[in-house]
Amino acid sequence: MRLKNRTKQYLKWMVLCLPSIFLFLGCAESKREKQVRLYESYCASCHILPSPDVLPRQIWEEKLLPDMAARMGIVDNGYNPLKGLPFKEAESIIKSGIYPAAPIMSSEDWSLLKSYILEMAPDSLPSINEPHSASTLQQFRAVSISLDENPGNFVTYFECRNDTMWIGDLQGNLFSFMYGDIKPKTRLQANSAVVDFYQYDGKSYITAVGKLDPSDIASGQIILLENDSLRPAKELFHRPVNMYVKDLTGDNEPEFIISEFGNLTGQLSLVEHPFDEQFKKTTLLPQPGTIKVEVVDLNRDNRLDIVALTSQGDETITVLYQQEDHSFIPEKVLRFSPIYGSSWFELIDYDKDGDLDIVTVNGDNADKTFVHKPYHGLRIHLNDGNNHFEEKYFYPLNGATRFTVDDFDQDGDFDFGIISTFPDYEKYPEYSFVYLENTDSNTFTFSPAIIQESIDSRWFLLDKGDIDKDGDLDIILSSFTYTFTPVPKNMTDHWREKNTDLLILENKLF
Repeated sequence: MRLKNRTKQYLKWMVLCLPSIFLFLGCAESKREKQVRLYESYCASCHILPSPDVLPRQIWEEKLLPDMAARMGIVDNGYNPLKGLPFKEAESIIKSGIYPAAPIMSSEDWSLLKSYILEMAPDSLPSINEPHSASTLQQFRAVSISLDENPGNFVTYFECRNDTMWIGDLQGNLFSFMYGDIKPKTRLQANSAVVDFYQYDGKSYITAVGKLDPSDIASGQIILLENDSLRPAKELFHRPVNMYVKDLTGDNEPEFIISEFGNLTGQLSLVEHPFDEQFKKTTLLPQPGTIKVEVVDLNRDNRLDIVALTSQGDETITVLYQQEDHSFIPEKVLRFSPIYGSSWFELIDYDKDGDLDIVTVNGDNADKTFVHKPYHGLRIHLNDGNNHFEEKYFYPLNGATRFTVDDFDQDGDFDFGIISTFPDYEKYPEYSFVYLENTDSNTFTFSPAIIQESIDSRWFLLDKGDIDKDGDLDIILSSFTYTFTPVPKNMTDHWREKNTDLLILENKLF
């Protein structure tokens, strides 16, 4: 009898409490739904939506979330993005509107968004293990070159043209150097670091970046080399890093496509008559981080299109299709997470089906999110024939920043040489350079190889060329020992001792 009474009391309690229980569960569920909705709406408004698990919790909390809050007009943990900046720099950032003066979301919503990210973020990221099983590179012989006696190597531009190497440095010098020369020949000196040198229709143009460190002030120059004098363009540019000169419209007048990398702001610009009073500048992409462009007729309509890589925030490969009136319509054919650190791309017909495929490399790690990332590396994206691209191959490599591609062993397929500016110096310093020999194009099978001399400096740029004139292509790495990120002391001591400016990987095929 007593048991029956207790059962009745329990059932009565359940009837009274169930609405409250369901209400509680409903609130908990709606809270998570709201968190997800906030994350998807606010964190995908400017770029592809990254998953919270792409970065460790500590980096989210200490580095990214305070800046995210500032971009919503909210002060988080006392963070002020303008603190310590010169007045002109701060003024430029304020005018950009990136950091709104008034909140665009409530503090309650920000707390929900922040807690969601921190709940979903992992303590650490998985490490790259499997790729670290490369053989010793046999096809190339390493030759170290010191261009001067000064310690520290700061090559900001490097390119091979035939058997001549062109070198720009942090001090604004442009040199030429041939394999076997004792010293490089000085060609000119600009007023800031030379980052590009372009020759078109018998004329030479230099790109000087202005302020190398992140800045939202335009101080870069595009310069025409006339005999022995330098003639700058009529206007300054916002940290320009790449220039492409081409007659896009068929009127026998070249257009200048300028990648104004910028910082928080920047743009891809089309400039006409840059050196005279007819100067005209058109913004093609109003976003920062453009690194490089290629000009091809991608859709085969007999009009030249522009393919651009942007890497700051909204990391994309964008095709700007030229129209009949010579305007351009942009289409983002590839998008990457905003923390990938996209650094370079090349257009090649990898599968030899008659259309151009895209190879990308990502691994720039000189930002707020410095941590070794398993999604860094080289990717091959195949074209379906209609300029829709699908990733078909990924080679993971911490800090991969640049690559060169060609048939280096002359067996009929594409091989890759990749440098890492941000390798795991503690565990795998020799993975500063990796050579991928293509052993089966159809199955994307590559044989990776490394070379011990790759630890002799920090590599920033590379190119290919038959610099020893023996009929095969060599690979040349250029050095930049600027301390972007933490490096073990034994590595910096080794770099100082070696003083290697260029590492020639001399192809032994012939």
